[in-house]
Amino acid sequence: MPGPFRVEPGGVTVLLRVTPNAGRDAIEGLETRADGSSVLRLRVRAVPDKGKANAAVAALLGKALGVPKSAVSVVAGHTARLKTVAVAGDPARLAAALAALTRKS
Repeated sequence: MPGPFRVEPGGVTVLLRVTPNAGRDAIEGLETRADGSSVLRLRVRAVPDKGKANAAVAALLGKALGVPKSAVSVVAGHTARLKTVAVAGDPARLAAALAALTRKS
């Protein structure tokens, strides 16, 4: 089963399932979808209005990975719960941090 992230030149690409308007901001861990793919589950308090939830996702994921929120950008799924985000930075360090996040679940 493939993991929720791919190492790319200059960073990583991460598949997310985001729950906006939640009670707290949190990374909940790994979720296996019905098709066998994996996503990283996130909850954010922000409402899905005018990019507020996407900005909260960038801030939460950036903090967890030790990169500025400006290094995290949504590349697909801007208005959907399933999102693909690109994280710029050292690919090896980011992959290690993401592997640690997914092991906690």
